[in-house]
Amino acid sequence: MRSSRAIRTAAVAAVAACLAGGTAAAAYAHDNTPKASHTWPQRLIDHAPDLVQPESLTVDHSIGEHRAAQEVHLAQQLYTFWNTGQQKYLDAAISPQFKDNTLPAGRPQGPAGPVFASKNFRAAVPDLTCELSDVLVTGDKITARMVFHGHFTGTFNGVQGKGQTVDFNAIDIQHVGKDKIIEDWHIEDNQTLLSQLGSNG
Repeated sequence: MRSSRAIRTAAVAAVAACLAGGTAAAAYAHDNTPKASHTWPQRLIDHAPDLVQPESLTVDHSIGEHRAAQEVHLAQQLYTFWNTGQQKYLDAAISPQFKDNTLPAGRPQGPAGPVFASKNFRAAVPDLTCELSDVLVTGDKITARMVFHGHFTGTFNGVQGKGQTVDFNAIDIQHVGKDKIIEDWHIEDNQTLLSQLGSNG
């Protein structure tokens, strides 16, 4: 039987290992240069100029670098779709069997749902952009916080916009299968959005 001292030592070591290596986030020194000990998440990001870049990234080390990079890339592709409206990014990110677990009324299920939502949203806010503010990768889940920006110059529910600023948050949880996102849960700050559109009754 191990001594209580040995058990305590092992427990302390496990906690230290968890704190030091269980997760990693992009960390910066006071001069805004990345600290060498925290560069692992930055290596996971695809820096292609056409893809949105996460402003903050936290990654579970236990899933391994290959899987982590895969999930980060899927997130970048999905939110580049929301940033641009270009379906090729959506097709690259989600499975044909994709399921929306928080499907709003009137939106079709499956991959057609995000296409429908993006098209309708851009009819109201043609210059819509999606800022990928936070990404958290844990196991087979991606949690993301987005900030949408733009101007209401189109139409919404028959109302013509007058250039009002649109600026609101949304949070997603994406479930990743073998190679693509297979389902999600999402919540948007619709109260803020409708207030900005002048449609909150």
